[in-house]
Amino acid sequence: MSNPGDYIAAYTAERSIDPARAALVMVDMQYATGSRQGALARKLHAQGSALGDYRFKRIEESVLPNTLQLRARFRAMQRPVLHMTIGAAHADALDAPVHMRKLFIEFRNFVGSREHEIVDELKPLQGEYVLRKTTIGAFASTPIDSLLRALGCEQLYMTGVSTNMCVETTAREAADRGYLVTLVEDACATTHEDLHQTTMRNFQRLFGRVRATGEVLAELATTS
Repeated sequence: MSNPGDYIAAYTAERSIDPARAALVMVDMQYATGSRQGALARKLHAQGSALGDYRFKRIEESVLPNTLQLRARFRAMQRPVLHMTIGAAHADALDAPVHMRKLFIEFRNFVGSREHEIVDELKPLQGEYVLRKTTIGAFASTPIDSLLRALGCEQLYMTGVSTNMCVETTAREAADRGYLVTLVEDACATTHEDLHQTTMRNFQRLFGRVRATGEVLAELATTS
């Protein structure tokens, strides 16, 4: 997906992969917006909108199976697996920034609700970490930075939804803090394909790397 004719390629750092310093970060794979059975899907269906068709098909056919493969690999390597969730502490969403409250309230995305739960296919397993955020980027409202540093993780492989929102923002935040970040292209999804592709194209301009699941599995096998 990279463009070798882009001048910025000459300034994008090449860094060695070290699985002993890697973590898998799954972003917002919850019923609210990450499942055909969730609030976003129901809202779009009630409106007679096909807007979610691309999003949920991609989640079902690409994001879920690829993320499961990645999680199996990270667990086999005994490397950390992190689940990021988004949502409020309570139904009134008063702990969330003002610009997020309406979304959380309408989708009933708060702790204890079905919408806030991580989808069954990716339910956290023993030893995995779950961090709740109220902001689009994880570094603004969770202790993810201190957790990753305590765990000795400097290289992140990121999956989840939405590509151009919570995944991208968290990935950029991580890159600016010195992490080597890889967006796993076929394990991320959003509502519009052009937004997904634009994120991938832009992220690998200085911020970090973009790889497919097969490439990630191969490089981890080679370097572990």
